[in-house]
Amino acid sequence: MKRLEGKVAVVTGGSRGIGRAICELFAREGAAVVVGDISFDGAQDVAAQIVKAGGKAIALQVDVGDKEQVAKLFQTALEQFGSVDALVNNAGINRDAFLVKMSEQQWDEVLRVDLKGAFLCAQAFAQACMARNAGGTIVSISSISGLRGNIGQTNYSAAKAGLIGMTKTMALELARFNIRVNAIAPGFIDTEMTRGIPEKPREIAKSQIPMGRIGSPEEIAKVALFLSCDDSSYVTGQTISVNGGWYM
Repeated sequence: MKRLEGKVAVVTGGSRGIGRAICELFAREGAAVVVGDISFDGAQDVAAQIVKAGGKAIALQVDVGDKEQVAKLFQTALEQFGSVDALVNNAGINRDAFLVKMSEQQWDEVLRVDLKGAFLCAQAFAQACMARNAGGTIVSISSISGLRGNIGQTNYSAAKAGLIGMTKTMALELARFNIRVNAIAPGFIDTEMTRGIPEKPREIAKSQIPMGRIGSPEEIAKVALFLSCDDSSYVTGQTISVNGGWYM
C-alpha cells in the first residue's frame, strides 16, 4: 500500500528544487497534493506533471507571509479535497550579505517568508485539523545554517534556527491533538539556490562533506515522506540533519 494513500498534503514552495521533489514523491505515494507557490506558473507545471502521471494535484498561488492568502490556501484545499493531513513548510528565500552590510529590508524579507510564513501555515493547518478532530503532520525545512550559522546569512540562519525552536514548541502544544511536528535540516543540496554559488566556494564546501558529494532534492523528499507517514508515528519535535555528515 502507498504510504500516503488517501491523504492530502499541502507543500509550500512546491514549484522547484526540494519542494518539487516532495510534491512528486508524495503524489507517487498516494497523496493528493496542493502545490503552493508564489509562482503560479511554476506550481501549475508541477501539478500538471503529477496529474499527467496519474496522481492528484492542484496548484495555488500563495505568498506565505500574507495571512489572508494562507487562509485562502487552506480553505481551497479543504473545498477541493475535504481534508488536509500533512503540511510541508518549504517556502524560503535568501538575501545574503555580511552583517555590517545587510539592509533592514534584506532581514525583513527573509524572516517574513522563511519564518513568519511557516508560522502562518502551521497555525492555519493546526486549526483545520483541530476543527475536524483529526491528526496530522507538519514538516518544516530548516537548514544546516540554522544549526551552525553561515557567513553572510545572519537573516537566513536566524530564520532557519527559528524554525527549529518553533518546531519543538509546536510539537509540545499539538501532541495531544495527534499532530506531529518535525523539521529537516538539509546541508548542501543541488538546487537552483545553490547552483548560484561560484565554483570555488562550491568545491570547498563539497570537500568538507564526509560523503564527498552534494545531496539531491529527492534525498530530502524521502525524509519528508518518512516524517509525514505512519512510519514515524512516534516521532515528534525532532530535527533530522540530512547533510552527508557535514554537520559533524
